[in-house]
Amino acid sequence: QVQLVESGGGLVQPGGSLRLSCAASGSIFTIYAMGWYRQAPGKQRELVATITSDGRTNYGDSVKGRFTISEDNAKNTVYLQMNSLKPEDTAVYYCNTDVRGTNLGRYRTWGQGTQVTVSS
Repeated sequence: QVQLVESGGGLVQPGGSLRLSCAASGSIFTIYAMGWYRQAPGKQRELVATITSDGRTNYGDSVKGRFTISEDNAKNTVYLQMNSLKPEDTAVYYCNTDVRGTNLGRYRTWGQGTQVTVSS
């Protein structure tokens, strides 16, 4: 069983910054990728950013140039640095991992989500 624990969400003003963290734990054999997705009220979940274990990144169009994803492989942790935040960034942010467990099964698992609210 693999679990994701998130932290760092909160309330910030437009133009401000937040850094989200997500740590994977449990019966992990290999993590292939980790990422962040978000879901705003009334909208479907969308890609924010992903990163593979060897450092390749991908970003959603709406966050390019403002958000940066990074990882600490030794800690099985992924970070999302969010700068120049806008009200439209308000959403629940979910951590995700593409993982092979010690049982050798490969699957995706999700964190519980953390609320990010950008408001004056």
